Amino acid sequence: MIDEAARDLRREHRRGRTGEAGSESSRHPNYRFLKNPFLPQPIFSEDQVAAIHATALRVLEELGIKVLLPKARAIYAKAGALVDEDNQMVRIGRDMVEAALASAPRSIPALGGDHSRDLTLELGSMAFLAGSGAPNVTDLERGRRPGTLAAFEEFMKLIQHFDVLHMLGPCVEPQDIDNRFRHYAVNRAQLTLSDKFPFIFARGTPQVEDGFEMIRLARGLSEDQFRTGAHCYTVINTNSPRQLDIPMAQGIIDFARAGQVLIVTPFCLAGAMAPITVAGALTLQHAEALAGLTLAQIVRPGAPVVYGSFSSNVDMKSGAPAFGTPEHIKATLGAGQLARYIGLPWRSGGGSAANIADAQAAHETQFALWGSVLAGATVCIHAAGWLEGGLSVSLEKLIIDVEALQTVAELCATTPGDEDAIGFEAIAEVQPGGHFFSAAHTMSRYRTAFYEPLVADWSNFGNWTQSGGKTATERATGIWKRILSDFQPPASAAATTGVLDEFIARRTEEGGAAPIS
Repeated sequence: MIDEAARDLRREHRRGRTGEAGSESSRHPNYRFLKNPFLPQPIFSEDQVAAIHATALRVLEELGIKVLLPKARAIYAKAGALVDEDNQMVRIGRDMVEAALASAPRSIPALGGDHSRDLTLELGSMAFLAGSGAPNVTDLERGRRPGTLAAFEEFMKLIQHFDVLHMLGPCVEPQDIDNRFRHYAVNRAQLTLSDKFPFIFARGTPQVEDGFEMIRLARGLSEDQFRTGAHCYTVINTNSPRQLDIPMAQGIIDFARAGQVLIVTPFCLAGAMAPITVAGALTLQHAEALAGLTLAQIVRPGAPVVYGSFSSNVDMKSGAPAFGTPEHIKATLGAGQLARYIGLPWRSGGGSAANIADAQAAHETQFALWGSVLAGATVCIHAAGWLEGGLSVSLEKLIIDVEALQTVAELCATTPGDEDAIGFEAIAEVQPGGHFFSAAHTMSRYRTAFYEPLVADWSNFGNWTQSGGKTATERATGIWKRILSDFQPPASAAATTGVLDEFIARRTEEGGAAPIS
């Protein structure tokens, strides 16, 4: 009797599973708007956080930061910073930093191509992004290879498919497109295949302006409408230790003037580009982030800025970066404390140093993910698909990581605890030694009661063997292939193809725009 009832339930569940079999689930959880349900976990005392912040201000005031862009140095100088043109060093007073923090918005409405994709970037909200910035792409069938436009488009389709990936990003570099025209292809793929919040490269004003114009064309926005709302974002990386290069400084200026989101993120590896201690690395990271945030607020008070953190450690034997380590997690927790101290939304980073989608990759990525969740990160970049410390993104790993992200998303949902959920009547219905498979309480809920796995296989060993004995990575291959085969872009995004292609053709005829370095 028990076995027969269980088999009936399993048959019903298989009809609605979301995995490789391909049928749609009867569950429709909301993964689009996530509020972090966990209390932020501290790693430092309040006094230590205040000391790190104070020391970062001292670094900026006494030691300064090297700024390679003359225009940026002039902007700092006009606002009151001490600038030494001979060595390009800029010393920023704490009064300037405090004024910048006072004008930076605490909550940023981020507008997608469809209002159902709008986000609010603020402390307490949570958004996940796929791995970004990799030169290579990999999957089980085609192996590891340099990034191409076709690969980039595949990632855009996969990201659009999964609601738990909230923003677009530069997953893989399309190296088969000349860098004068690459930004057109990347922006076109984002805007025609997805309605999510897009990324624009900060590689010089001409490329940035091209990107802004493509968004205006795709979204039907006037220039004033574009500048009064945040329709895209970029990531600004400092060159640790204490240097801001030309394209990144120019990117801060361009995005701040246009009112678009800046995620200012030093990339500090303890023991290499930063002090070997977690507190020391965070102090340097904090100083560099504050320098970038200050420049943005000088250019345009109220410019939407996200405090960025991506600090980990290196392998002291080889010098290679490491991720998902205890130090990475501690740095993330500490960064969350610093972000809350200054009151700004903030970005963390996931990722893995593993070379393939194996147990090491899963272990490192999930520990990094939990570090971000427990630190209260607003945005977690590299949450899915990232391998080799950023040298590749994997289609299989993206699918596997989405399973972990959906699990976190499920924890954001309210768990019913009312009288009906407590279920006294169900307990009374089932006699001692009985089962709840056919209880009324079960039968009214079983189609939607539990999370249905994307990749995980819950069958027993015999059934798993008869089905081919596939690993999770092998099952993930079938899933991404099915998604790409069945993909249909949002109608509103697909409708922008014509106007974007006209713009690209004109700009290509004019010679495009080379990146600036």
